[in-house]
Amino acid sequence: MSLLHEKQVRVLKLFERLSVAASGEHIPTDQIDPRLSTVGILPNSAFFSCFLPEHLDEAKDLIEIFYGAKDFDDFIHLAEQARTFVNSTLFAFAAEVAILHRADSRGIIVPPIQEIFADRFVPADTLIRAFSIATTKPSGDESDVIVDVHETGNILDPEYKLAYYREDIGVNAHHWHWHVVYPSVYDSTFFGKKKDRTGELFYYMHQQMCARYDCERLSNGLNRMVAFHNFDEPLEGYAAHLTHIASGRHYAPRPDNLALRDIRQVDVQDMQRWTERILEAIHLGKVIDSQGNDVPLDEEHGADILGSLIESNLESKNKQFYGNLHNWGHVMMAYIHDPDGRFRETPGVMTDTATSLRDPIFYRFHRFIDNVFQEYKKTLPVYSKDNLNFPDIQVTEVKVNAKIPNVIHTFFREDELELNHCMYFGSPGSVRARYHHLDHESFSYIITSVNNSNEEKQGTVRIFLAPKYDELGNIIPLDDQRRLYIEMDKFHVDLRPGKNTIVRSSTDSSVTISSTYTFKELLHGEDFDNDRTEFCSCGWPQHLLVPKGNDKGMPFNLFVMISDGEKDKVAPTEGSQKLCNDALSYCGVMDEKYPDKRAMGYPFDRTITAETHDEFLSPNMLVSNISIRFQD
Repeated sequence: MSLLHEKQVRVLKLFERLSVAASGEHIPTDQIDPRLSTVGILPNSAFFSCFLPEHLDEAKDLIEIFYGAKDFDDFIHLAEQARTFVNSTLFAFAAEVAILHRADSRGIIVPPIQEIFADRFVPADTLIRAFSIATTKPSGDESDVIVDVHETGNILDPEYKLAYYREDIGVNAHHWHWHVVYPSVYDSTFFGKKKDRTGELFYYMHQQMCARYDCERLSNGLNRMVAFHNFDEPLEGYAAHLTHIASGRHYAPRPDNLALRDIRQVDVQDMQRWTERILEAIHLGKVIDSQGNDVPLDEEHGADILGSLIESNLESKNKQFYGNLHNWGHVMMAYIHDPDGRFRETPGVMTDTATSLRDPIFYRFHRFIDNVFQEYKKTLPVYSKDNLNFPDIQVTEVKVNAKIPNVIHTFFREDELELNHCMYFGSPGSVRARYHHLDHESFSYIITSVNNSNEEKQGTVRIFLAPKYDELGNIIPLDDQRRLYIEMDKFHVDLRPGKNTIVRSSTDSSVTISSTYTFKELLHGEDFDNDRTEFCSCGWPQHLLVPKGNDKGMPFNLFVMISDGEKDKVAPTEGSQKLCNDALSYCGVMDEKYPDKRAMGYPFDRTITAETHDEFLSPNMLVSNISIRFQD
């Protein structure tokens, strides 16, 4: 067993049946390491939230205790003790953040959150049925138990059509892992490293989530979502049917027509005031920092400053004045049914990064957040032809190579999730939940370009996809469509003089996670390599790269651009190791500069005054018509 594999096995044990660790394991108080004296405040029965300041304060303490351990053995010692009395979700969050950032943990993969806390991903009735079957098997029966995940909604709710997307295990796991790689409590002074463009990544990753959600809505014959925009409006209801094993209670459902109300820590009026102050800063072109100084919202740093302000993370220029709009929005919606706590109700799924994407209001709220960012983008000049063109480079043809050319087929695929690492079933065999998720056939892009110069040039290929028609069958205006363009891939290419044929597989996407290792695979040490860099588990699930489309073949515009690689290039970071480069576009590269100098979402991040693609396009761009056909 290699040293890396040995470390991996020790880490896996930290996450095994974590929800019940606090009740099943016990260390006498006088034997607990004094460094852990400041944690263990939040009880294990509480629903830990990455959005609640008091929860985050304890998480920050534990992260820094773990990170400050003198060596790997010391870290394991602290973690083994902490897991027995610290809130299990808080522990998982802090331990994962520490493992990803400790130098002596490089190459270690944290186990999938969906196996650690299967209760956040699989409905309660499925877990109960699995437990019932596993515990009543005849003595000596070591066969596996496989239980089907039943649907939790029905057609009385139009949003039910999108349950496959919102409740997808991979997409909710992505959201958890993104907030682990970019925790809002990351203190660059403590860690000695600043995360590059964190605020802008917060904006862009969530903007893309909203764009992808609208693509799915149109695929299912629904209208594009209406952004949350009024703090007094009644909200739609939602019921997740999830349980919280550590407390034995459910995530609370939200009945229809409840509106936001004041909670103990924050008033609705505070939310309105913070929104107005942020919008005023955008229109004035500057924010006021905590020292009273003006900080310009320029083209290069404006989105990053705003992202940190809105989230609000420790990089916020003035948290006291601009508040905590995003995080408190999540909390208010999670406690909308019991805002002052008089009924001691549990929160809804909006409280947890591993569950919040299940709720339709998540997307409407984040479209509201994105609309604030778009106000900033409107203040920037429209991209000129010089900003968009790549002299001497032409894109002459774009094709999708699939079973049928320019037609991508989607379908539902069966998969299974191991439940044994979340809870004890008293059964010697495996216990798994069987579910279905959207998937697509593998395909490749074939891009033909011409370099009309006499020298080789470096380019960046940018591939985006957007629906062509709206819910009424009208062509979507380009400035509206730009907010529906989803990034499919981005990669560097060397262009020789003359004709170049570029072939790129969908599986190589810079957006998606390359692979997800299960507990079992990590325990057996499959594909272990000390030089492995793709271990952050941060990335969009490959199976959701392509929107669902419809059974007739839904028309989409496939946009391809080759931009000037010299202008896109970022100076390499000293001692570069390209760590955690699973999905560059949404997750960046750990401890390094974001690997693209352009604004995230370029060239669709700013207002487009051109009315048609033909008017907008430069020779280095091309739009191709493709269709996405769903096969049931």
